[in-house]
Amino acid sequence: MAEKEILPAAVGFLAGMGFLLLIDELTPHLHNGAQKAEGPRSRLSRTAMLALAVTIHNLPEGMAVGVVFAGEAQGLTLSAALAVSIGIAIQNIPEGAIISMPMHAEGNSRLKSFLIGSLSGVVEPLGSVAILLLASALGLALPYLLAFAAGAMMYVVVEELIPETAQGRHTNLSTIGFAIGFVLMMAMDVLLG
Repeated sequence: MAEKEILPAAVGFLAGMGFLLLIDELTPHLHNGAQKAEGPRSRLSRTAMLALAVTIHNLPEGMAVGVVFAGEAQGLTLSAALAVSIGIAIQNIPEGAIISMPMHAEGNSRLKSFLIGSLSGVVEPLGSVAILLLASALGLALPYLLAFAAGAMMYVVVEELIPETAQGRHTNLSTIGFAIGFVLMMAMDVLLG
């Protein structure tokens, strides 16, 4: 990246973090294991607020997939776009389980719990399609949109994932899972890139 592109990319990154911070403040939601909801007061059930939290955080992931596929038309390789997409798809499995398992424990059927857990990821393809539809109009802004999505995803990692991995008895499993995920993404980058 040229020096003149660093400032706009940094602004895109910070804008992504700011966007998710704003969404985080304006939407009632509940984080896994938390007793108190965040955002404005709401009459939503605890399960609905947990599903909403995961759904909110899936939007930038969908945007990232849309940006890398749109970038494929501008020189990014298809294999790089696939690596990002596969990586995001793999991590969606535990995200859906975070919603489905508490729902089932609260007495919902397995099917209903599974469907609602799966539906939390629906915003990802919607975000991808929106970016792809806007891609021709966005043109040169695509790298900055990727920076925006990266900033939003970084917000989720620092705000949600890192604190949650340090809780409980088996924090070493989180570290091992992180290492496996890192190696998997690097392997996909080498194999597909």
